[in-house]
Amino acid sequence: MKKVTGLGGVFFKCDNPQSMNEWYAKNLGLETSAYGTTFEWWQADDPSKKGSTSWCAFPQDTKYFNPSDKPFMINYRVEDLVMLVDELKKANVTIVDEISEYDYGKFVHVLDPEGNIIELWEPKEDLDPDQTAG
Repeated sequence: MKKVTGLGGVFFKCDNPQSMNEWYAKNLGLETSAYGTTFEWWQADDPSKKGSTSWCAFPQDTKYFNPSDKPFMINYRVEDLVMLVDELKKANVTIVDEISEYDYGKFVHVLDPEGNIIELWEPKEDLDPDQTAG
């Protein structure tokens, strides 16, 4: 079974997300919004399909990374989230929440052995990349 298929996003805590977005826009040319930015790309194994990777700054007091106390979270794109969660449960991986489903895909959060929160995302097909950030 194919598990992780790519990087879905990088999320990190900072003191002032708006200021951070402005800095990255001015100095590195990222077109940011309140939800960061989204990088679009074509899938290597099927160049007819688009993919996207999100980048987003969160406030220091965000609860979104809980129960991890780390200042970052990585989102991995996966192929079959339900099957992967079943495998992870059998391997005694800490599953933080239930699978949730949105217009842009399915999500679940797990912890690695050092308590880093990981977001797993099974994107929907024919996704508008603007829907992936935030």
